[in-house]
Amino acid sequence: MAFDSIFKAELFQGHTVVVTGGGSGIGRCTAHELAALGARVILVGRKPEKLHAVAAQIAEDGGSAHGYACDIRDEVAVKALVGQIIAEHGAIHGLVNNAGGQYPSPLASINQKGFETVLRTNLVGGFLMAREVFNQCMSTHGGAIVNMLADMWGGMPGMGHSGAARAGMDNFTKTAAFEWGYAGVRVNAVAPGWIASSGMDTYEGAFKAVIPTLREHVPLKRIGTESEVSAAIVFLLSPAAAFISGSTLRIDGAASLGNRAWPLHKAAVPSAPFNGFHRAYLPDVLKAQD
Repeated sequence: MAFDSIFKAELFQGHTVVVTGGGSGIGRCTAHELAALGARVILVGRKPEKLHAVAAQIAEDGGSAHGYACDIRDEVAVKALVGQIIAEHGAIHGLVNNAGGQYPSPLASINQKGFETVLRTNLVGGFLMAREVFNQCMSTHGGAIVNMLADMWGGMPGMGHSGAARAGMDNFTKTAAFEWGYAGVRVNAVAPGWIASSGMDTYEGAFKAVIPTLREHVPLKRIGTESEVSAAIVFLLSPAAAFISGSTLRIDGAASLGNRAWPLHKAAVPSAPFNGFHRAYLPDVLKAQD
């Protein structure tokens, strides 16, 4: 089997695309789709064993992928990484700034170290990757960058550190799009809502108990799939989005809209999910529902 992408085969043939956080979740799915469309995928993450496992899967499916372990919060390491990628694989045509992480906590319980750690992971690391890819490569030949956000539009209660970082990344996306447009560089972002991804199984306690109920708070009455996020990322990297820059695409089933004054109805017409990822799996926390 292979990734069942809606995009034409060989769309990214001859292109090198870097995917941070490519060892799991949405990053893993996106890497598989890009490779299925002909891209040479560069997987970046902190755990080499996860990167190598994904690279092996992609190779088994007939694609090309290489893994590089790096802490994207380390400026010196990021500079060296980007230089190494260019030296070994040539120009970087696309960057998917997917790496991130957070933990549930009310603001009053987050200490300075925890707050800064999440900001460095979800905002500073993405900035460093984008800056170095631009300075070392895209400033001379153009390219496309897609940043990862989240549904933080009405605040992000329970994850205020991540909400602050994601809001910062939204503004960074707009600023970079304006400043770097002269070089033929497009910068956009995606903002997923609740997506059935391996990250859901990392949560414990009260937050874990809430996850199976999330679909009831989505107008489309379901959780999204990794493939639905990957397809949006691939579109923004593609020539079809050549005049789109500085935009953030929400992928949340309209959950970020409306308010409690307008109650949601029960599902009448099922919303059919798109799932083209042949290696996708349902998070354990959701299996009891299906």
